[in-house]
Amino acid sequence: MKSLLVLCVVCTAVVLSVSGTAEQKLKNCNEVRAAYSSKGFNVNDVPNKGVNGAPLKVCPQGFSCCTVEMEDKLSQQSYTEIKAPVSRLSTNLQSTFKQKHDHFDKFFRELLKNAEKSLDSMFFKTYGMMYVQNAELFKNFFQSLTRYYVSGSAAINLDSMLSDFWADLLERMFRLVNVQYDFSDSYMECVSRHTEELQPFGDVPRKLRIHLTRSFIAARTFVHGLALMPEVVNKVSTVSASPSCVRAAMKMLYCPYCSGQVALKPCQNYCLNVMRGCLANQADLDSEWNNFLDAMSNLAERLEGPFNFESVMDPIDVKISEAIMNMQENSMQVSQKVFQGCGMPKTSTTFRSKRSVKESTFTSRFRPYSPEARPTTAAGTSLDRLTNEVKKKLKHAKKFWSTLPETVCVVEGIAAGDECWNGTAKSRYESVVTGSGLANQISNPDVDVDITKPDIVIRSQIAVLKEMTRRLKAAHSGIDVTVENGESGQRASRFFSATQFPSCTCLTCLSFFSPPQMMMAVEVRAAAVATLFPATQTCTSLHRSLLEQSRVDQSRVEHRGFIKCKAITQPGAPHGEAWRWRSAGSPWPC
Repeated sequence: MKSLLVLCVVCTAVVLSVSGTAEQKLKNCNEVRAAYSSKGFNVNDVPNKGVNGAPLKVCPQGFSCCTVEMEDKLSQQSYTEIKAPVSRLSTNLQSTFKQKHDHFDKFFRELLKNAEKSLDSMFFKTYGMMYVQNAELFKNFFQSLTRYYVSGSAAINLDSMLSDFWADLLERMFRLVNVQYDFSDSYMECVSRHTEELQPFGDVPRKLRIHLTRSFIAARTFVHGLALMPEVVNKVSTVSASPSCVRAAMKMLYCPYCSGQVALKPCQNYCLNVMRGCLANQADLDSEWNNFLDAMSNLAERLEGPFNFESVMDPIDVKISEAIMNMQENSMQVSQKVFQGCGMPKTSTTFRSKRSVKESTFTSRFRPYSPEARPTTAAGTSLDRLTNEVKKKLKHAKKFWSTLPETVCVVEGIAAGDECWNGTAKSRYESVVTGSGLANQISNPDVDVDITKPDIVIRSQIAVLKEMTRRLKAAHSGIDVTVENGESGQRASRFFSATQFPSCTCLTCLSFFSPPQMMMAVEVRAAAVATLFPATQTCTSLHRSLLEQSRVDQSRVEHRGFIKCKAITQPGAPHGEAWRWRSAGSPWPC
């Protein structure tokens, strides 16, 4: 009994000692003054002793080392501190894919340059002055390939360019193998018209067209996808600066200061709820972001396999030389078919002797290609290695936005373990962790989020990613989807952010009939109209503002509930039906 009494006395003394220590810290506020000063604030803002009944706006009222002025300053500091890890993580992501974009772009451009140098070197050694006299044909060929890589079909129609190249090559070679004749321009036009029928170069043009088309489409679309990633990340990585988010950050990070517990970190689940509330809109990006990354990974596999840009460009000089040799071997048959179809040409007046024919004919001057004469083509690395590296990065970037709160709270070390701040005291956090995304924040106990007002910028970038994913999937099938100026993201954002649209409730669905160059703007507006405007105004001013912003002419209004618009994509360009809207049951008020 006596020992039990002694134990109770000891326990009471320990509790009183701990309580007294905390109370003493609160009374003198020395640790708070030191911590507050370390943040760059004036230490004189902190009272020497705790203030009883301080009228604080965020932190628990009562005996406190904080003042209202301190709360205001610490609120901004807390917002800065939750922004910092998000900014750091997003900057790392931007840097990673900016670097990958630069590597791929440099690699593809160097392959083009090296292929041209290789052909120039090989053809000069093989064909001598005959090549020199016709070198501009091959120079223009590679310039056109480079333009297509940079700007796509907006700058170069690849099929037409290749057809013109082979027709021009046939014309030049036909003259060389038939130097004893004079050919008029109209005669050579007849020869060019029969290029596909004659097939003077064998199957090389057909195969090369297939390989060039799909490899170039895959390469340039993949590079555009890599370029888009840093742009999107840069635009969507800003943490919400709403009063509710700033208040929640202050309560989580600095209210422990006010109670004298400067070393106390927030509970992990508490931190998750705060960050999921402040990053609610970013989480909604995740689904389309993951779809985009999957499409990028699938296209990367194409680049490793059947659409390998390197395996097409590296031997292109050999393929063209093979085509020339086919023409050389079949020159007599080709000439006879041309003479039958286009008529017999006139004999050249400058033609003098059989010896001159022998010396000047194509056959006597052209020699078979020697493989060892061909220089090594390399751009400092291999496409396989580049694609393997980027696929790992793409995989790592998946679910970046939905897991960002966990990364900030756990990996970045904002939250603590068992000994933690729950928003009011040093104790366990009992609230349920809310789900990711804007809609789930309706039940967030720590951040008041208006789920009816999605972030406009993020909604526009969701549409941008969706469009880029469409292009990537098309490229995976060897189809080129043209986007004006080759920029998928900037144009969409520019269309969307230029006008603040009024509220509207009469739109229930949108279906689009868009030419490719209008798809971006249309899809962005779809995201906006479908989700952003829940108020009760009519659609009249919305319709007008869309017409003004998109430079469209209203061509027809049907009061049964449909509006059709025709979009003018460029001054003087033909009209094309851009979209159709259906109202909810009642006629359009406009």
